[in-house]
Amino acid sequence: MITQLSARYVLGYDGTRHVLHTDGHVVMRDDEVIYVGTAYAGPVDERRDFGQSLIAPGLIDLDALADIDHMIFDSWPTEETAPGLQWSEDYFTHRRRDVFTAAQRQIVRKFALAQLALHGVTTYMPIASEIHSSWAETFEELEGMAQSSIELGLRGFLGPAYRSGINVTDNDGGRVVLFDEDEGRKGLADAVRFLDYAEELGHPLLTGVLLPCRIETLSDELMRRTAELATERDALVRLHCLQQPNENGLLLKLTGRTVLEQLADSGLLDARLLIPHGIVIDGTDPSSSAEGGPLDVLARHDVSIIHCPLTSFHYSGMLKSFDAFAAAGVNMCLGTDSFPPDLIKGIDVGTHLARIAEGRRDAGSVSAFFDAATLGGAKALGRDDLGRLCPGAQADIMVASLGDFRDGVVEDPLRTLVLNGSARNVTDTYVAGRPVVVDGSLPGIDLAELRAEGQRLFGQMVEAYGERDYRRRETSEMFPPVYAAAQVTETASV
Repeated sequence: MITQLSARYVLGYDGTRHVLHTDGHVVMRDDEVIYVGTAYAGPVDERRDFGQSLIAPGLIDLDALADIDHMIFDSWPTEETAPGLQWSEDYFTHRRRDVFTAAQRQIVRKFALAQLALHGVTTYMPIASEIHSSWAETFEELEGMAQSSIELGLRGFLGPAYRSGINVTDNDGGRVVLFDEDEGRKGLADAVRFLDYAEELGHPLLTGVLLPCRIETLSDELMRRTAELATERDALVRLHCLQQPNENGLLLKLTGRTVLEQLADSGLLDARLLIPHGIVIDGTDPSSSAEGGPLDVLARHDVSIIHCPLTSFHYSGMLKSFDAFAAAGVNMCLGTDSFPPDLIKGIDVGTHLARIAEGRRDAGSVSAFFDAATLGGAKALGRDDLGRLCPGAQADIMVASLGDFRDGVVEDPLRTLVLNGSARNVTDTYVAGRPVVVDGSLPGIDLAELRAEGQRLFGQMVEAYGERDYRRRETSEMFPPVYAAAQVTETASV
């Protein structure tokens, strides 16, 4: 089946970089791109013209929200509210449970996957909160998510998140990490089982990866075994670290090593390692990229940093800086990590944060960030057939409309999309040549029904925060509204 897609603007790839074609075409045969340009004259079975739109490679989100979002709550923690967002010591010891049933959890996953697709993401690596699980993710949970992902048509790099410890609020209101080594071993066994499952399934849209949780929640044993497994299986590893100033202190207590020392000693620096955030490193300090500095270490070990501008911004932080990390030779990718899973909005915020971090208005170019959302993500995954539109590439495609009056005039199509629009401009996507988003909808999915289910489960999740709070407060106290509810009064006659 040969399909030709046409639009006013097409972002192709010339073997080195993205290039713009005006009044261009993308032609695909089954799952593969066979032509990008303006003068295709070969046979075509199906044509679709998107008019005043931009056809571009599908977005790659390597810290993709796969949950009903909780950032709405913890985007504004204070000393009073923050402890309630993690487990209390009593909850850890006596009362931990799954807030959702297995079936409800799959609805949450489906809700999140639909959001990713509608925001132009064609390839993703998931991140979900474990706080409303009895411990972490299970094989069965990810098996169900994998099937939903394949049915929807997204390209997923999946595995159950696992850990041997969890951040807990102790009885004095302080933060500690408490461990259950058996749970860590069970989680790793499930991760191995999922690698086997993905390999045996052999589906082109599913790849098994290792997704351990935050570094301070992993015992020395679990980190070393993860590194050994990654080497044995040539599996990607994503590990959240270098994201909070207290990590080194926690790691020194647990292992006697700093984060970078632990990554090296465990063998993870020699694995195919992806690290979300990295914001504790000040790349604007020349010593960071000097020999032996943190950026030099990451670059020499081919570590990819997954920058999540929206999440950093919500937590009043920033990467210092995107340009400095890239200049040091660190491969840069993008992730969302929270709602909305909007990498276009993330690029917009990221470019502005980069300018603040560097103190200059020419920092954080749109092209550098869009490269991170496409080519950088593909490099991290070891897939030179993703993140680009050129002959031989997978037909993973995003179409964003620029035809709405509210988009304004088009100066440059990509810059206009980033600065004037968002990922909600996306009307269509293709993954491996198959339509996933069609005219802004997901064929076969009742979005109204899914949204209603998501809202109900969101409320269920909200109520469980009070159950875990070490002071057992009501959720209405923990999460007050923007404005208080109006007082009900009798209707006045006029």
